[in-house]
Amino acid sequence: MKDTAHDLNATQKTEVVEGLHQALADLSVTTKKAQFFHWNVTGMSFGSLHALFEEIYNDHFAAQDEVAERIRALGAFTEGSYAEALDRTTVSEAKTVVSAEQMVEDMAVSQETISAALKELAEAATSNGDPLTEDLAIGRAQVHEKFAWILRAHLG
Repeated sequence: MKDTAHDLNATQKTEVVEGLHQALADLSVTTKKAQFFHWNVTGMSFGSLHALFEEIYNDHFAAQDEVAERIRALGAFTEGSYAEALDRTTVSEAKTVVSAEQMVEDMAVSQETISAALKELAEAATSNGDPLTEDLAIGRAQVHEKFAWILRAHLG
C-alpha cells in the first residue's frame, strides 16, 4: 500500500488530521478514565474488572502513539494538552467514583463513542484518498467495538 501522505492536498490533510485529533482526544480521555476505574473499582467483580480496565488503558496508551505518529506523518503537529483533549472529546470524563456496574456502562459507552468517531475518520480518509489512515481507523474501530462487547457482556 502506497503512503499517500505526500499526495494529499492541504484541504484533504486538514480533514483527515482533524479526525485524527478527535481520535487522539477520545483515546486520551478514555485512557485516563480506564486508569481511574482500574484504581477505584470494588465489589465481587473486582478481579476481572481491575484487569479489564488495565487492558483498556494499556491498549489506549499505545494507540495514542500510533494516532499521533500518523498525524505527524501527515505533516501536522499533535495537540498536547489535556485541556485541548477535554475541549475536543465527545467522551465523558470520569470525575467521581461510581459503582462497578456504572463504570462498566460508562466505559462501554466510551468505547462505542470512540468506535463511531473512528468510523467517521475512516470515511473521511477514504473520501480524501488516504488508505493508510483509513486502515488505522478501521483497525482501531474494531478494537473499540470488541471492548464495548466485552464490557456489555459483564452487564448481562
